[in-house]
Amino acid sequence: MKTKTSFEVGGKTISLESGRLAGQADGAVLVECEDVSLLITAVAASSPRPGMDFFPLTIDIEEKMYAAGKIPGSFFRREGRPSEKGILMCRLIDRPIRPMFPDGFRNDVHIIGTMLSVDMVNQVDVLMLMGASAALSISDIPFDGPIGGVRIGRVDGQFIVNPTYAEQATSDLDLVMAGKDGSITMVESGADEVSEEDVLAAFEVGVKAIDEIVAGQKKFREELFAAMDAAGKTRKQREFSIATSDPELVDAVNSRLGDRVSQAVRIAGKDERNTTLKALRTEVKEALASTYEGRDDDIAKALKNAEKKAMRSMVLNEGVRVDGRGLTDIRPIGDGDHPVEVKVLPRAHGSGLFTRGETQILSVLALGSTRQEQRMDGLDPDDVKRYIHHYNFPPFSTGETGRMVGPKRREIGHGALAERALVPVIPSVDDFPYTIRIVSEALSSNGSTSMGSVCGSTLALMDAGVPIKAPVAGIAMGLIAEGEGANQKVAVLSDILGMEDALGDMDFKVAGTSKGITALQMDMKATGMPLHVLGQAMTQAKAGRAHILQKLLDVIADPREEMSPYAPRVMTTKVDTDKIGMIIGPSGKTIRAIQEETDSQVSIEDDGTILIHAKDQTSGEQAKAMIDSIVREPEIGEVYLGKVVRCMPFGAFVQILPGKDGLVHISKLGEGHVNRVEDVVKEGDSVVVEIAEIDRQGRINLVVNELNPTVDESTVHGLVSSPQG
Repeated sequence: MKTKTSFEVGGKTISLESGRLAGQADGAVLVECEDVSLLITAVAASSPRPGMDFFPLTIDIEEKMYAAGKIPGSFFRREGRPSEKGILMCRLIDRPIRPMFPDGFRNDVHIIGTMLSVDMVNQVDVLMLMGASAALSISDIPFDGPIGGVRIGRVDGQFIVNPTYAEQATSDLDLVMAGKDGSITMVESGADEVSEEDVLAAFEVGVKAIDEIVAGQKKFREELFAAMDAAGKTRKQREFSIATSDPELVDAVNSRLGDRVSQAVRIAGKDERNTTLKALRTEVKEALASTYEGRDDDIAKALKNAEKKAMRSMVLNEGVRVDGRGLTDIRPIGDGDHPVEVKVLPRAHGSGLFTRGETQILSVLALGSTRQEQRMDGLDPDDVKRYIHHYNFPPFSTGETGRMVGPKRREIGHGALAERALVPVIPSVDDFPYTIRIVSEALSSNGSTSMGSVCGSTLALMDAGVPIKAPVAGIAMGLIAEGEGANQKVAVLSDILGMEDALGDMDFKVAGTSKGITALQMDMKATGMPLHVLGQAMTQAKAGRAHILQKLLDVIADPREEMSPYAPRVMTTKVDTDKIGMIIGPSGKTIRAIQEETDSQVSIEDDGTILIHAKDQTSGEQAKAMIDSIVREPEIGEVYLGKVVRCMPFGAFVQILPGKDGLVHISKLGEGHVNRVEDVVKEGDSVVVEIAEIDRQGRINLVVNELNPTVDESTVHGLVSSPQG
């Protein structure tokens, strides 16, 4: 049944339509906002796959280049694997949607978002999230929605709901959040050192906008169902099985465990704790195997729940965590067992090693020319990236085996988060004309390798001599909450472990400088978090971040003044625009010769700015000197080492600079009478000359000036290294 509902959010009209496209999907919605059209479909398998012990939710984004009137830039001229932004959009939708399905639901669910039209003005990710929620809400798939997603920017101190790309370009905040009923389930944010108080104010604006979006989806659903009922059309209804616990089996597991699981979760070391818990699991499974034959998955789930309950009880009732820390304590940083170092690798342009507890990150930096910017073939206005941050998570970091077949979505997401945290402090291209790539290698993992990557990369940047605006540190916060209302117990945890992430209710990552926040990311396993709890987590994170930041500054307080000798050099000079042609030369001959002789790359802008990209300092200075000599205006009294380019009966023409010749009259070739010019010099000879006169027509008259002990050779200009010499 075709139904279309419109509502307004942030001053823009958004419409949701169903019944016209993709009729065989369980839920299909066309989302439109100005010239943006997105089709989002949701389909659930009729039954779970055998042995499925988790909820298999898949999100795919189809970035159709025709949506912006483009042809793909690949060799095949066809869309291939999703772009990095497409993958990040998949994660953005997955994280707030996943907690809204019932616990124990095991059917495959596939959500596909297809970009049919984009206007390069409005950002589509929050519209995609809205469409996914709406498609699920009108389907028969069990879903505790709808939910809303919104982006909040801030320009000139004023918050903007769903800013355009142009508005976002001048915003100091890029906050994407999702939730419902006044609670927040997901946060993704970049910020330009924005204070905690201002971020909380943005959350309040976002919560109000989310309420409007949820109300719009509910209106759409009600109108669709009413139209179907009026037309006598039957709504699709299926029975979905939900995996539930067997109380008898759970009691048997808990009885067998006794208080041993509570003792095991108190073991501080990850390896020893895991070994003890593994032994307990094996013992219980073997003891109950005959009684509950074929129910290994149910036993495993009961064991996991017992561990979860023991850990959460210890935190809430005793204020003690699995490694013995208090709620706000940070793991050891910067001692012999937990090193924090710079200049770890001798040939890298910059490197930093950051170890916090059992989490260890090696960040390695490489510098390149601005020509090595990453070109983006996507559907938004950002087409180049100058700062690139990659993150790798090899299996050995958790003591496991596995296949290494390229970065997974999680690795791409973690790299993007670390990149977002550091972009606000990266110097502009005018101040630092380099492309910067950092690779963060997770060497050991037990909680928040993404925030460890922020810390390690700050070290690498300063080690490389990149003049960052301020050092950045990151921390991951957790939450344990039980009960509701006045009886609810809440514990906010600083610097969480992997177990606290897996068995807790929240993973809230906060990165920033001493001045303010540069990046946020929050995921909830529960259905939402009130603003006051979020505020407590941000305040607690600020104190932890300051502690970690000081540990970094104890190792390196400021960016190095000297770059690595192995780093390339970028030098800048500027010339009058009417001299650009002299540097390029006929058919590019001059500039090619400079590049070949100095093994460098020379870029010339229309305003006369020249960038020299050289392999080292010496090559760069040589290229710059050659350019300076080309555009230099000779002055009377200057001494040059020139080359004889033509001999005439009345004198010799000597090239002192590219394109600039002077005449040495035969009477000035030497002391006494000279019969023939060729008796003193021949074409191709090098000769030291001094400018004696420059007439009104710019003609240069020279005299031979033989070097002698009173002449400083460093003051002699010449063509020894010139491309035409």
